[in-house]
Order: sequence, then C-alpha cells, then structure tokens
Amino acid sequence: MNIVLLGSPGVGKGTYASRLKKIYGIAHISTGDLFRENIKQNTELGIKAKEYMDKGMLVPDEITIDMLKKRIQEADCKKGFMLDGFPRTLTQAKELEGMTKIDIVLNFVASPEVIIQRLSGRRTCRDCKSIFHILNMKPKQESVCDHCKGELYQRADEMPEVIEKRLRVYNDQTSLLIQYYSEKGLRVEIDGNLHITDTKAHIIKDCQEVLNKLNC
Repeated sequence: MNIVLLGSPGVGKGTYASRLKKIYGIAHISTGDLFRENIKQNTELGIKAKEYMDKGMLVPDEITIDMLKKRIQEADCKKGFMLDGFPRTLTQAKELEGMTKIDIVLNFVASPEVIIQRLSGRRTCRDCKSIFHILNMKPKQESVCDHCKGELYQRADEMPEVIEKRLRVYNDQTSLLIQYYSEKGLRVEIDGNLHITDTKAHIIKDCQEVLNKLNC
C-alpha cells in the first residue's frame, strides 16, 4: 500500500509513521531524510539540492521528484511506502500521480491550540539533541538532559508566535492539496488531538481501521 501522510507541523506524523511502519512492514520516506541521505552520500542529486539549501532556497520540484523516484524503487518499498513531507503542493501531487499509484491519504488534524502546546513545550538538548517536553516527557531535572546532562533549550521556531505563523503558512500551502485528494476520494481525516502517549489516544487504531480495508 502506498500512503501519503498530511498534517501540520507538530501533529505527530513522524511518530505515527514509525508505529505504522512496524505494523505493516512498509517504508517511511521523509523528504527531509531523503535530502540528508543524498547529501551525505554526495550523490549528483544531493549536490544539486545542497546548492539550494545552502542559499536558504527551496529545492526545486524536479530534484525532489528525481530523488523520490529512485527511493521508491528500493527493496524496502516493495510492500509499499508512506510519504511524509511530499507532496506539499498541487503540482507535486500531480507529478506523484504520474509516478506511482497512491492508495490512501491520511490527513492528521489537531486544533491550533493543541499544536501550539505541543511544539512550544518542546525542549532540545544542546549537546546530544534529545527532545523532552515540559508536560508529556519531563526531564528528571528542569532544563537538564537526562542522557548527557546538557542544557535543554527552546528552539526559536517553537515559540508560540512563530508556531502560529508556521500553521498559517501550512494551511495556505495545503488547502488546494487537501481539496484535490478529497475530490479523488482518497483523503481520510484522522483525529490527532490526543497525544499518542495518552491512554485514551486512538490514533493508530483509527489508522489501522482505514488501512486494513485497503485491498493492496
């Protein structure tokens, strides 16, 4: 099964994908990881992507698409894959459609208030980069990493006012994309308001109910 994962920053796509990957044995393809791996391996596409990224520019669609084409041909994608971070635009969605068949689009949704609480509560270790949360994953000692005793800090892009801007940008960018997949009958909305560690959370169960109905 080939799945597109949609959802705003902080909704938890990466966490959900890691759980679903174990359940269904399919690949999780994050465009961020794809860029980093190609740059690390110094591939031709990685070199091209780095030129744009070093200038603070968006990597052109054609480079991202070429990377993705190569990636989905790898052995771990034989049973299928989950795309996280692609497509981001209607143009990319149409390019993807010409490349492979998408079986379902899981659109994870949470209220702005929940997203702001999640992201603004994150604290990152300056040394080992471990992530904590002031509510959901508290460090044993305030502002000190449990693992390496490094200082925990709040990233600039996790300040409430910055998060609000990121959410506005996301909604503006994806509104047409969501409409596109809705019209094709592929979009299924998944309630992501409850944190996955909450005993009442039903996110993975909801995803499984949708995916188990697919005849892939």
